[in-house]
Amino acid sequence: MSRTLAFLFPGQGAQAAGMGKTLAQQFPVAAQVFAEADAALGFKLSTLCFDGPNDALSLTVNAQPAIVATSTAALRVLEQETDLQPAYVAGHSLGEYSALVAAGALTLADALHVVRERGRLMQEAVPVGVGAMAALFGLSAEAVAQVCAEAAQGEVVSPANLNGGEQIVVAGHAEAVRRAVAAAKMHGAKRAVELVVSAPFHCALMSPAAEGLARVLETIPISPLRVGVVTNVTAAVNQDPQQVKDLLVRQVTAPVRWEESMQKLHALGCEATIEIGPGRVLAGLLKRIAPGIPCVSVSDSATLAEVQRIVG
Repeated sequence: MSRTLAFLFPGQGAQAAGMGKTLAQQFPVAAQVFAEADAALGFKLSTLCFDGPNDALSLTVNAQPAIVATSTAALRVLEQETDLQPAYVAGHSLGEYSALVAAGALTLADALHVVRERGRLMQEAVPVGVGAMAALFGLSAEAVAQVCAEAAQGEVVSPANLNGGEQIVVAGHAEAVRRAVAAAKMHGAKRAVELVVSAPFHCALMSPAAEGLARVLETIPISPLRVGVVTNVTAAVNQDPQQVKDLLVRQVTAPVRWEESMQKLHALGCEATIEIGPGRVLAGLLKRIAPGIPCVSVSDSATLAEVQRIVG
């Protein structure tokens, strides 16, 4: 009897030169995804994924389509090589676009076009050096909210990623984020560290990017969703195509409610998950949030065999 599965898709930060290369070499269906991506964007995104360099790949405007393309290539291989079907899908921040491709709501070409623009808009929304992000460890969501209230002092600083396992990322004005790091330590955080990021994602400073993204999405068709998407903004299941664009726009400034999203999958009876795309970040988070739900990561042929052994 098959288990109730969820497919999970990673977000920005998972990128690394070499991602997708062996998949494309070994599976024509994966090579076709990268060929589609190159054609859709008008440049060799595949070369950037396969060969780097990492500094160019990590630019927000490149990293976002690169991760969606690599995740979709891994998804297509999984679909071809197994009969595994998800009951639900979810993606961390950018990964929600990969999840929407998996659900049939977005075509790959449309998703790549949108996230390329999303990356550009997010990068341009706040001048370099004005914003920052920091990871706080060992504090509850309530404590982090209090830390942010104390640190704001008329500026923006707020929870950006509620990742689970008492790992919460905050974002906002650089000085406010630094005050939050100091305040978190005063409140007993196990660790509080500023992150090396190109912009303060998922906070009010991203409002210009959200407005720009709304305009980009106006021209993008949304098809019926084959499976429900547990969304970042609500941590609830959406299968209404009419809600997709609004949720994607709101996601730019709203916190990623990942811990609640994974708890939702648990409540829905999800028995196993597959992380599809580069890295193993989501598997690590899930182990802290819901250790009873196994998660295997698919990024190459070796991990594909692992999935078939553990989940199939």
